[in-house]
Amino acid sequence: MTIELLPELAFIFMMVFARIGVIAMLMPAVGAESVPVRVRLTIAILITFILVPIVGDTFGELPGSPFALFLALALEMLIGLFIGMSAALLTSALQVAGTTIAFQTSLSAAQNTDVSTAVQGTLVANFFNVVSLALIFAMDVHHLVIAAMHDSYTLFPPGGTLPIGDVAQTAVNAFAHAFLIGVQISAPFLLIGFIFNVGSGILARLMPQFQVLLVLLPANLMIGFLFMFALIGTMMMWYIEHLRAGLSVFIVQ
Repeated sequence: MTIELLPELAFIFMMVFARIGVIAMLMPAVGAESVPVRVRLTIAILITFILVPIVGDTFGELPGSPFALFLALALEMLIGLFIGMSAALLTSALQVAGTTIAFQTSLSAAQNTDVSTAVQGTLVANFFNVVSLALIFAMDVHHLVIAAMHDSYTLFPPGGTLPIGDVAQTAVNAFAHAFLIGVQISAPFLLIGFIFNVGSGILARLMPQFQVLLVLLPANLMIGFLFMFALIGTMMMWYIEHLRAGLSVFIVQ
């Protein structure tokens, strides 16, 4: 890449940072609300410094008017928002699974602040999110996000148009697949909860004087904890594979 004038370098850096900064603010793990904004901003700037010499050739000449510069900047931010939000939608599968499991194990009333979204959530979902953050870095899933940042300049070249139809279809597919994975992860608990509730209903009808809720609630909690710790490895690996498959959409093979 040959850059002769400082305004051209500043223009390329600003354009790359506009896209990468938005993705970094929404990407899994690093984009969690518990991560300070300064840390996310620092990561975005460092990645921008790395990508400027690599993708700088994909940018054309400096726009001749402020309006054209604003439109180019807005398009880069829109592309970054699309990629970042798609990655964020993938992580919602764990929230669906954790909330469903909490309802089936009678733990839905126990809530605290989620480290990923900074909103109230069930303890089970928040526990899964903490485990997923560790696995994302341990299994190098964040490298896929960085690869998606780089390959986005091949999929969405600067100065081009954003395919609205494909963008909408990708977002809908990401949301639907995340919900499907969340239900599949929690499927054993849905089955156990169905059997347990049917059995409790039959027992309540056969023995009206029997305090079903008081006696069977501890058993429901115990069964839920046993299955959770027995299946957590499989559930988290399933989630990580789902995350990898979703991010691979933005990586040029």
